[in-house]
Amino acid sequence: MKAIVYTEYGSPDVFQLKEVEKPAPEGNEVLIKVHAASVNAADWHLLRGNPFLARLDSGFLKPKNTILGADIAGRVEAVGRKVKQFQSGDEVFGDISGCGWGGFAEFVCACEDALVMKPANISFEEAAAVPMAAVTALQGLRNKGKIHSGQRVLINGASGGVGTFAVQIAKSFGAEVTAVCSRRNLDTARSNGADQVIDYAQEDFTQNGQCYDLILAANGYHSISDYKRALSPRGIYVMTGGSMVQIFQSMLLGPWISMIGSKKMGSLMAKPNKKDLAYIKGLLETGKVVPVIDRRYPLGEAAEALRYLEEGHARGKVVITTVR
Repeated sequence: MKAIVYTEYGSPDVFQLKEVEKPAPEGNEVLIKVHAASVNAADWHLLRGNPFLARLDSGFLKPKNTILGADIAGRVEAVGRKVKQFQSGDEVFGDISGCGWGGFAEFVCACEDALVMKPANISFEEAAAVPMAAVTALQGLRNKGKIHSGQRVLINGASGGVGTFAVQIAKSFGAEVTAVCSRRNLDTARSNGADQVIDYAQEDFTQNGQCYDLILAANGYHSISDYKRALSPRGIYVMTGGSMVQIFQSMLLGPWISMIGSKKMGSLMAKPNKKDLAYIKGLLETGKVVPVIDRRYPLGEAAEALRYLEEGHARGKVVITTVR
């Protein structure tokens, strides 16, 4: 089978399209013919071996898993002897980062607990765009943010992978949503259901006097003190993505700010979760969440897909297709 392989850390230039051995499912594994995969920030962090401490898990001098790709959608081709939930021919999608990655390939083996059945009303490409970003948005809003109906919720970075899902998921909970993004993405935010939109180049939401019950930061460059100022007295700030400065501020200063006051501030390290993905599946089936796909690339152009994502201007998700 064909796969995008990397054997050293670096830029997307280290990617190679190679013929590799097709895997065989064992035990509770499912062999999937991959129809589509999507790229995430986690892919290019692993590709570059950055931050350096992450290499303690991914391989100190060279990557342990040589095929990237966590989000996949495809058709089951074979199952291991212990598999109970799926059979050959089933259409599935999921986040396989907990199963050794490997989605940038024509076939991949994944544990059955990483997968759910693909909704019939969406394409393989749309399904592949969902798992990591949508589950991150859900866990940030619901688990960390304690979202509920009637709240004023702000999504900073509302046009990216996590942000486009966060706007729609927040609306499904009955929140009043303000989306912050660039001018060219305002219409996308509105179409996703945002009640108000802010062009970050024209207005600083941390300085306009408005306060929010929940802020989910999927991107952006504000300091933690800026976010604190924009929170209501018992508001919650959740950082799911941003610069390294923001990550360290939320990890180091967030717990301290939360202890000394009524505002709660912290970060989310999202984890793949089958129940959460099944919850998202229900939103997809009812049309409450619709994946936003910016660009599609064939498998052989995975390097270009990663380069585009790393530029930071993708509107929604970037998808790699393996079946046309």
